[in-house]
Amino acid sequence: MKIALMLAGLLTLATPLCAQTLPVTMPPPQIALWPDGAPGSQARAREPEIVENSYIHNVHAPSLTVLRAAPAHANGVGIIVIPGGGHRMLVWQNEGINAGHVLNRFGVAAFVLKYRLAREPGSPYGIERDAAADVRRAVRWVRAHAAAYGVDPHRIGIMGFSAGGELVSMVADNPAPAPSPGGDAVDQLSARPDFQVLVYPGPLGIPATAVKGAPPAFLVAGTLDACCATPALTLYQQLRAAGVSAEMHLFADTGHAFNVAMHSERVSLAHWPDRLDDWLSDSGWLTPGGPRPVPDSWTQ
Repeated sequence: MKIALMLAGLLTLATPLCAQTLPVTMPPPQIALWPDGAPGSQARAREPEIVENSYIHNVHAPSLTVLRAAPAHANGVGIIVIPGGGHRMLVWQNEGINAGHVLNRFGVAAFVLKYRLAREPGSPYGIERDAAADVRRAVRWVRAHAAAYGVDPHRIGIMGFSAGGELVSMVADNPAPAPSPGGDAVDQLSARPDFQVLVYPGPLGIPATAVKGAPPAFLVAGTLDACCATPALTLYQQLRAAGVSAEMHLFADTGHAFNVAMHSERVSLAHWPDRLDDWLSDSGWLTPGGPRPVPDSWTQ
C-alpha cells in the first residue's frame, strides 16, 4: 500500500514537470501590407485565401509573414522572400517558409510575401501593375518598420523563385513606375532593394531595361531548365557588362524548381544556399554598416 501511494505521488509530481517541458509553438506574425486594403483589391479583400497541398491561391490582401532569426546571431539583414508558382499560385512552403528558415540560419530576418496572382482564373490583377506593386510595397514596409525587427534599412534585399524571380527583376532591374497620387507615409520611402537574389527566374523583366542602376545580384539556376536558365544567364551578362557586382551559379544536370533542395539528393544543390551565405558575407551585407566587400588583394 505504501509503495502504491509513493508511486502515485511521484506520478503526480512528474506530470506538471513534463507538461512544462512541452514547447509552445506560436504561428509567425502575418502583416497586411495595406491596412485599408491593396489598391484595386478592396472589393475582394475579405475573400479567404485557399490552401491546397501547401500551395496558396486567391490572394487579395497582400501580406508579409515574419520569420525572425535567433537573437544570438541576428545580423541586421532583412530579405523579402517571393515564392514562385507561375502567377497562378504561391509555392508557399518550399519557396517561401522553408527558404525563410534557411535565411534565419544565416542570421537574416525573412519576410515571406503573399502577392496578388495575375494568372489565376478570373483574376482582375496584372503582373506588372499589381504583383510588382506588392513587392515594392513590401520593400517600403520593411524599410519603414526596420527598427522594430532589428533590421538595417540600408541592408534590405529581395529573393525570388521562378515567377517570384521575375518580380525581383521587374523591381530591381527595370524602371520604377511613376508615383501614384495619394498613398501614406510608407509610400514615400524608396522601393529599391539594396541587393537582389534570383533563383531560376522566369523571363518577364529580362532583358532588363535599367540595369545600369541595378543593385548587386546573386543568381542561381539549373543547366537543364528549359524555362529559366536563359533568363538567368541573360541578366547576369547584362549586369556584368554594366559593371554591377553579380555572382552566378549554374548547376549541372539540374532542371527547374529545386527550391532550397528540400527534395534533392544532389550534394551541390543541398549546399547552394551556403553559396548565397558566402556571397552575402563576401559582399559585406552581413556586417553592420555594410556592404564592405573584402577585395582579392586583401592581406593581413
